[in-house]
This record gives sequence, C-alpha cells and structure tokens, in this order.
Amino acid sequence: MQKPGKKLSLLIAGATTGALVLSGCSGAGSTGGGDTADNTITVLMVGNPQMEDIQKLTADNFTKQSGVTVKFTILPENELRDKVTQDVANQGGQYDAVTVGAYEVPIWAKNGWLNEVSTKAAADAAYDQADLIKPMVQSLTGDDGKMYAAPFYGESSFLMYNKDMFEAKGLTMPEKPTWAQVADFAAKLDDKSKGVAGICLRGLPGWGEMFAPLTTVVNTYGGTWFEKDWTPKVNAPEFKEAANFYVNLVRKHGEPGAPQAGFTECLNTFGQGKAAMWYDATSAAGTLEDPNSSKVAGKVGYAYAPVNKTEYSGWLWTWAFAMPKTTKKADNAWKFISWATSKDYEKLVGEKLGWSRLPSGKRTSTYSIPEYKESAKAFADITLGSIENADPTNPGLQPRPALGVQFVGIPEFADLGTKLSQELSASLAGSKTVDAALNDGQKLAEEVAKNYK
Repeated sequence: MQKPGKKLSLLIAGATTGALVLSGCSGAGSTGGGDTADNTITVLMVGNPQMEDIQKLTADNFTKQSGVTVKFTILPENELRDKVTQDVANQGGQYDAVTVGAYEVPIWAKNGWLNEVSTKAAADAAYDQADLIKPMVQSLTGDDGKMYAAPFYGESSFLMYNKDMFEAKGLTMPEKPTWAQVADFAAKLDDKSKGVAGICLRGLPGWGEMFAPLTTVVNTYGGTWFEKDWTPKVNAPEFKEAANFYVNLVRKHGEPGAPQAGFTECLNTFGQGKAAMWYDATSAAGTLEDPNSSKVAGKVGYAYAPVNKTEYSGWLWTWAFAMPKTTKKADNAWKFISWATSKDYEKLVGEKLGWSRLPSGKRTSTYSIPEYKESAKAFADITLGSIENADPTNPGLQPRPALGVQFVGIPEFADLGTKLSQELSASLAGSKTVDAALNDGQKLAEEVAKNYK
C-alpha cells in the first residue's frame, strides 16, 4: 500500500489529468438574496439537468424557508472533478457543499477530507434516513460505517432506443439484449443520409466519461482492470475484445464527433432524434421524457444494460452532496443538503417542473408516489431493477480487489482510467489501434499494481 502523501498526489494528478473542457451544460449563478457572511453558502455542482433544476428552485423555496442564500457554480463533469478534488484535497475551503460521486466518497472519507453526515441525518426524523436505497447508502459510507455524503440522485445504466425507428424497420428490442444484438440493430438503423446514428456511446476522454460505459462492456465480456491479487489485465484477450467491439461499433455506426461526445452530447443527440439507441445513465430518462426539452418524449423504449457473458451489466453511481471538512458553515450546508435530498424536494420538482424530472434512484418511497409512477412508467421499474442488480463487489466473472462496477475504487484509477481513455479516444479518431492503446494501458496498470502487490 502507498503512503497517504502519495495517495494525495495521485488523486490530485488523476483529477487534473481528467480535466478536459467540455461543451454542453455549464454555467454559474446565484440564487440572490442577502449576501452576508452568515447566511450565504457556496455550492459546487456537476452540470447535469437535475442540478440545473435545483439551481432554479432554490431561491424561491429553500432560501425563503431557511433564510440561507446559496451561490452556485455548475461545471461539466471533468472540470468539476478537477475543481472539487483540488479544493478539497488542498484544504482550499472555497465551497461549503460539493457534488461528489460514489468513487470519491469512501476514499475522501478515509483521508479525512469530508464531514460525516450520518449524525445530522439520524437526528432529523423528517429526513427519514432509512428511506434511502441501501446500495446508495453503502456506496457513500466510510470504513467507520458512517455516511459521508447524501445521495441527490442514484443511477445505474440502461439502453434507450427510439421506438418509432425500431417500428419503422420492423425490429423488436428484447428486455435484456446482448451486445451482439445491439450491434446488429445499430447496423440496420444507421442512416447517415438522414443524419441518424445507429447508436450513441461516449467517446470523450475521462475515467468517468468514456470508461463509465466501456468498463461495463469489459465486465460483461469477462475482462477486468485487475485480478484479485492485483495482476493487471488491461491487455488481456477479454479486455481487448470488449474495447475493440466498443470502438468499432462507434466508428461504424456511432455519432459524429464521437471523441468529443460525453453524457451531455449524447443526451442532446438522442434527445433530438439523431440516434436510434443510446447506452448510458438511467438518470437521463427524466430529461428525455420531458417534451419541453426533448423531441423524443413518449417515443423512447428502455432495456437493461446489454450483456455478453454476465446476467446484468449496469453500473452503480450516485451524485451526492458532501460537506468538505474546511467549511465553517456546516449547519447551513446541512440545511441545504437535507432539503436537496429530501422527500419534500422531490415533491417540489414534480409539482413545479414535472414528475418525470424527479432526482430519483435514491429513496424507496419515490417509487410509491402515484404521480411519479404514472409519469415514469416507461422507465421507473427498469431503473430500480438495474440499481438493485448492480453489484460493486462482483460486477464481472472474477473476484475483484476493490469495490466498483464501472471504476476501480482506488485513488490511482482517476489517473489510470483517464490516460487510457485518451489513448482509446485516439483509436476512435483512427490515429491509434486499440491493441496498441491497451498495451500502453497495461504498463500504466502495472505501475499502479506495484502499490498494492
């Protein structure tokens, strides 16, 4: 095992490596109100639709109720990872609450960078901590058994497809498709003359961008980043088969500009009817079903994450709100976090913005709300099923040395995954073979393994 100081430098280096500028949802703003040192908190969030929703709702609801003003900064995923990691790791103290993921929380809790939130959550009967979905709580729990962030929404991954396009070609999507079937569908539905891709898959570099979907493909093809004893397997036949399949599928039938396409770009492409299929986060469904933001609302079908050798292959993720240890406004930060992750906030989103836009996947009670069940009937059950069947302890065919479905739960993975994604993005662009990229990745993985052997 490496020393704590090395962990810190590796984690910062990994975030910096992944900090590539994206186009898409980004912006910054303030909820307004009295900007005083006592009643203002600063919040850094990832640029997803659900985060933009809470930015819109905070001033007229949370601030009016609590008297606490919130200043938001919203950044694309890779930029957020860089910004929040450097601030938290270096004890910068710029933010009172930040959105972090299931990958970071256990590592950062161990490093002493976050305030635990279990005590505050347990003391608030109205918060109903027991209502939080168990896999989400587990993913945000430190070695001491305490929760170090509160889930804002939870997700797995599934396959989204345009039902009209499938019907026009006389094709039927199974509930649990294989990747071979998906590739066949993509070939039949690809229509470059109409600007329609057979499928959209992330090609943007970043361990949390391209490798979120790609690692699930590796898992179901029988591959792994490391075996239980930390033997690297990045250039093993199974990993190579999965990566070649993914890259070839995107190059033949994927979206234009795939090396620059992440979650946001694929959301726009599929939501504008420019792709027949999209494999990505279950959290995308709420936006796709909103007729105000999607041209395919009501036309989308949903299937479980495609498989090859495993029964399920969906990832497990949550964007959660955490309080850095450096905040001097923990009480007000928790007021915001508890509101943002509460049952009442879900009800507010449903009533103000539409029930399909709930930040779901974190509370069991969400799936008993009549209005939500009706608005999300196309995807609610398959979302919950995907979350419940995601196993971070055993996501593939062999035992793993660390937790994680679509990532390896060690600090070094941020750097390793991002560097290899850059190599594979070059493969998507046609400037490097997949096998050569993976051979380079194997060398990087061997260096990581030395810290654990």
